[in-house]
Amino acid sequence: MDIKIGIIMGSKSDLGIMQEAAQVLTQLGVGFELTVVSAHRTPDRMFSYAQSAVQRGLKVIIAGAGGAAHLPGMVASITPLPVIGVPIKSSNSIDGWDSILSILQMPNGVPVATVALNAAKNAGILAAQILACADEHLLAKIVAYKDDLKKKVEESVEELKGLQF
Repeated sequence: MDIKIGIIMGSKSDLGIMQEAAQVLTQLGVGFELTVVSAHRTPDRMFSYAQSAVQRGLKVIIAGAGGAAHLPGMVASITPLPVIGVPIKSSNSIDGWDSILSILQMPNGVPVATVALNAAKNAGILAAQILACADEHLLAKIVAYKDDLKKKVEESVEELKGLQF
């Protein structure tokens, strides 16, 4: 399976959240790599990762970070690839708002698609949808995935009809 998505996080402590992106990509059959790249503690690694992403065959990067959350924006400033930011409520976070605003408030010219706080699963789905624009097989998998979500809601509706209070 070709690796097309890079999943990076600022710290190993973010893995509990970021693994949700990996899980949904695995479910959809999309190849990915997952690693730690700290914007503040390993800036040379961050530059190298972002600069080499296209050459290594990546198509989208998912970057999760907490606190000041500079990783998604800095990576987006280096690579021409789409970057999806996952704000993470970390131990040093201010209810996650610092992470959300750090990723969301990018200057014009350096876009970062931003999902909800701790929503790495949505980042994985969005990355797959971006790839599906040029991959009909993957698009069919995403349609099936969303149909399954619809069925689960419809089953809930039926379950609620039988409840008595």
